[in-house]
Amino acid sequence: MRLFKGFLILIAAVLSFQPVFSQATAKPVYVIVHGAWGGAWSFKKVDYLLTDAGNIVYRPNLTGQGERAHLATLDVGLDTHIKDVVNTILYEDLHDVILVGHSYGGMVVTGVADSIPDRIKKMIYLDAFVPEDNESLNDITNNNITRFEIKNGYVIPPWVRSGQMPPKDVPHPYKTLSDKSVLKNPLRLKLPTTYIHTIDKGKEAKEDEFYVQSERAKQKGWPIINLEADHNPQRSIPEELVKLLQKIAEN
Repeated sequence: MRLFKGFLILIAAVLSFQPVFSQATAKPVYVIVHGAWGGAWSFKKVDYLLTDAGNIVYRPNLTGQGERAHLATLDVGLDTHIKDVVNTILYEDLHDVILVGHSYGGMVVTGVADSIPDRIKKMIYLDAFVPEDNESLNDITNNNITRFEIKNGYVIPPWVRSGQMPPKDVPHPYKTLSDKSVLKNPLRLKLPTTYIHTIDKGKEAKEDEFYVQSERAKQKGWPIINLEADHNPQRSIPEELVKLLQKIAEN
């Protein structure tokens, strides 16, 4: 009998702990997807600031980039990167995700939202590409990526040089930029989405390379927020970026 009573007490203790666990997991959850040539490392400061403010942050590193540069192969495509993020969300059992995509990361988060829209609460495109179904990044940039060196299946811009020490940008698999988006889930289009357009100080919005992408977002009815910054606000003005991300998440 004593053993049975002890078992009941243990069960009661576990049940009484459940509300505390639920409360802990109610914190806003951000999943931030970096851009081409970069890595999750570039959002380290943003992660620190968001976490310090009481949020939960995941920074999946895309295959062949950043700390996973050693996994780069010519087979790495857009779908590989979409699955990198989808699997992070599924295996970490994340729900109500605030999904942020920077630059090329816009191609990735669009595919993620199409795959698992039920796990996403809000979408934020940070100076990012906005594809439609059956469009590649090359398609929506008029193949402007060819202004960079393309060597052995990788795109290598001038700032990516051999001999640099990590953390650093690395060559990006060309296949990810030529692969077509496959977007078939109408639920993706119902997700609340905001576009952040970064504009260099002293420039007009129309002068910026990503103005066309912000116009695509505008045509979809998404709120457009202009942020005075270079293309990498996660490095140049992380504090201001974090405040903006939280403001969008709260609205």
